[in-house]
Amino acid sequence: MIKRLTALASLAALALPGAAMATLPVGTAAPAFSTQGALGGKDVPLDLRKALRKGPVVLYFYPKAFTQGCTLEAHAFAEATPEFAKYGATVIGLSADDLPTLRKFSTEECRDKFTVGVASPAIIKSYDVALKRAGAPAGMTDRTSYVIAPNGKIVFVHSDLDFRDHVAQTLAAVKALKKR
Repeated sequence: MIKRLTALASLAALALPGAAMATLPVGTAAPAFSTQGALGGKDVPLDLRKALRKGPVVLYFYPKAFTQGCTLEAHAFAEATPEFAKYGATVIGLSADDLPTLRKFSTEECRDKFTVGVASPAIIKSYDVALKRAGAPAGMTDRTSYVIAPNGKIVFVHSDLDFRDHVAQTLAAVKALKKR
């Protein structure tokens, strides 16, 4: 019974809005990174600078692959990928999950539509997306979405553990960026 209550409390903590989530502010230069990723179950290198050469990047951090919110968010981004592509944007998801988990997640939940990658501790720190529980790092990222313009500047930030608005808000930011 205690184990079940502890598990429920942990899940509830993930569902609560982030009280003191810090993020990088709009106008900041997005930290460059390279990491390992997966697309369609295959390993691919991820390099932010290379992705930005193609157009804006929607960089979204999610806590843990195969959890309910992260799965639903991945489905939503997968469904919206053609719309993002219409505006020249690339979607990249990052979490602290290991590469074997991401290979499976890229196929099953991202539906082979976009790349997911390993958010190393250095990437998590540079983007200020460490999920904390009771003030201590939880070993995961919080749910934060950044829209990064081709010049490398952050033009939009949305940080909320509720996944539901991330796709709509980042897509609106990409559309607005295209109008500039």
